[in-house]
Amino acid sequence: MADPVSARGDDEGFSGFLSVHQAALTASGVPQLYWAALHRKLQGEIFDAGEIFGVMLVEEAEEGDGGMEDEKSKKQNPGTEQNFKVIITNENGLKASDPDSIFLIDHAWTYRVDNARQQLNQVPGLLHRMANLMGIEFHGEIPDEGVVEDVLQEMWKYNQTYQLSRGSAEEQVPVWYIMDEFGSRIQHSNEPTFGTAPVFYAPHQIAYTVLWPLRDVGNGEEVTRDYTYGESEPLIRNCRLYPWCPVDLTHVHCDTPEPPDSHYEGIFSENKETLPLPIEPEVHAKNKIFKIYTDMEQVLNGVDHPRFVFTDDEKEADILFNFSHFKDYRSLSTERPHVLLNQFPCENLLTVKDSLASVARRAGGLEGPKWLPRTFNLKTELPQFISCFKQREQRGQNNHWICKPWNLARGLDTHVTTNLSYIIRQRESTPKVVSKYIEDPVLFHRNDVGAVKFDIRYVVLLRSVQPLKLYAYDVFWLRFANRPFALDELDNYEKHFTVMNYTAGAELKQIHCDEFITLFEKQYPEFPWNSIQAELFKCFRDLFNAASSRPAPYGICHYPSSRAIYAIDWMLKWDTDREGKRVMQPQILEVNFNPDCARACKYHPTFFNDLFSTLFLDEPDNRHGTAIV
Repeated sequence: MADPVSARGDDEGFSGFLSVHQAALTASGVPQLYWAALHRKLQGEIFDAGEIFGVMLVEEAEEGDGGMEDEKSKKQNPGTEQNFKVIITNENGLKASDPDSIFLIDHAWTYRVDNARQQLNQVPGLLHRMANLMGIEFHGEIPDEGVVEDVLQEMWKYNQTYQLSRGSAEEQVPVWYIMDEFGSRIQHSNEPTFGTAPVFYAPHQIAYTVLWPLRDVGNGEEVTRDYTYGESEPLIRNCRLYPWCPVDLTHVHCDTPEPPDSHYEGIFSENKETLPLPIEPEVHAKNKIFKIYTDMEQVLNGVDHPRFVFTDDEKEADILFNFSHFKDYRSLSTERPHVLLNQFPCENLLTVKDSLASVARRAGGLEGPKWLPRTFNLKTELPQFISCFKQREQRGQNNHWICKPWNLARGLDTHVTTNLSYIIRQRESTPKVVSKYIEDPVLFHRNDVGAVKFDIRYVVLLRSVQPLKLYAYDVFWLRFANRPFALDELDNYEKHFTVMNYTAGAELKQIHCDEFITLFEKQYPEFPWNSIQAELFKCFRDLFNAASSRPAPYGICHYPSSRAIYAIDWMLKWDTDREGKRVMQPQILEVNFNPDCARACKYHPTFFNDLFSTLFLDEPDNRHGTAIV
């Protein structure tokens, strides 16, 4: 008989396990039948798969077996001259009804993309193990850069991903992992015999993959899993399986029209915003003192204009200027309609990258305007992207692309690649867009480095939507790469990216905009800055006209009490006009909500006074602003 104290301890341990892990297990589809055994095996680090399974080398393709699936439905992991499969070796097979029929698979390599190359070069034995697992020839003991490149290319056919839900933005960047030699030998099938899912075991801070049967499996039967588990739409399944089973997508047109209204309605529902009711704008006395409620230290320290004071009581505020997103515009419009705030309903149509690309198509047709790099939503436009990629490949066109999360900034989880498999697999991590990488950027010559990439941040002020009133702050900010630009070493951050103020050990090159203009015009005397800025402001005007051309939730909502500050990051690329003349074409990269204005406050003490005067006092004159619209 079991010791009642021990049994009670086990029950309490299992209850604690469920309190932490139940939601993840449910979301992953791990049947409840196996949870108790899973807890026991995780707690004791029990790897007993060897008692049930074996790995078999397949020397030749089997033919004439009526039980074999066709090549499209089951595909050996490519990159290996020797093919393997996992089979049941237990003479009694495996019963799906057995609550003990769940198994742990260890992870051979866990990494974030930014650190992959460094780990392959520095972690003892890792490169050897990965090369062997992927069937890549490796000679000698010293890391071979060619083998490293092969592994970095091939790993997208082997890895899986998960994301931590807590911690800093950096800690929540997706984690990729490759299962051990046993797990990596499990092949794909459209009719799989087993399910798999990653499980992060919190007490040990370790992730495993768990494996369980979907039906009874007999001795000698193959263990298979569905590489696109849960995907039922045939075209999307084919696209997601492309890294293992390439299919012809020439019948898919790569044009990307603006999404239907239901797309925007879904975004609006997910954001849980409520739209305001119509209100009449209040006319304020010229000497009115506005009470500001804010949770932003930069505003508290940066506003000392005599017509603004701060309050700790949100209910008595005339202006709400908060960092977090406001949601309940309906209640605000009915209860306190004349309280001004620093946000517009539905402004995420500009500040989230997939919506920015969609809205911009109103100004530029199926491929978007010239001022926005060609962009695809990997969630909704994956077939069109693959078709575009393959067509460019066949025409010999440049095929460098940049993958970005929809709603992260600072270059987090953003990568440049020419690897189609890598881009397709990104669909399994956080929601992402893929944009055409600017392969011919206008460069800036740094005396200490050479010709580098640079981008520019302009702060724009949206005073109203109807009528559209938009200003640009005259002082702009420069960001520079730290290595000479070339279309190689695509994972060299300091060559291909410009955001250095969040990168430990990276030099932060800063030049005041006035000095930059002088140096730029010396480097490019045929391109006066005034003409470039005029073209840029035209791009800004087109963007905000497009974003406000339709009512909410299909466009930024007109609300008389709303004001907003955005930072627009952009670059210049070389292009040709209709006459074949070489021109500098502005490229808008992203629009940021409530940007970090630390540098602005440091070098321009009147920054927030200028912004508040323009937005809330309607006094833009002599406030370092230029009216765009």
